[in-house]
Amino acid sequence: MERGLLWLPLLGLFIWLAWAGWNEYQKLEAYQRWAEQFEKAKYDIYAVLGHNGMEVTWGKPARQQPIALQTFSLEDVTQIQLLVNDLPVSLDSPPSKGKSALEFQFSESQNPEIVPFTDIALAAKWGKYLSGLRN
Repeated sequence: MERGLLWLPLLGLFIWLAWAGWNEYQKLEAYQRWAEQFEKAKYDIYAVLGHNGMEVTWGKPARQQPIALQTFSLEDVTQIQLLVNDLPVSLDSPPSKGKSALEFQFSESQNPEIVPFTDIALAAKWGKYLSGLRN
């Protein structure tokens, strides 16, 4: 009886891990369907991002399809900055650790768009890529 009670939490953990894996798989499948409409797209646990021409669309991954989608034009962007721990850093020599995001700044009348990334190097590559499209 005692042994059964000891194994019960492990069974619960296994069930939770299986559900979490299935949930993430569903998000990835929904992203793949969503990303087909874009020239280039990225997925991570924080955000999905895609671009067509000068249009950039980003949102949060979900099981059915990405949610909270926002679209803006790179023509309206005045500056693209890489933020690490909420501080701007160089796209060419980013640090190796920290919380990263790309900040798209617009004219003074519009709030900046901040797209979170899990990997600093990937955020820097996307920042360079999208900056190159603007020029």
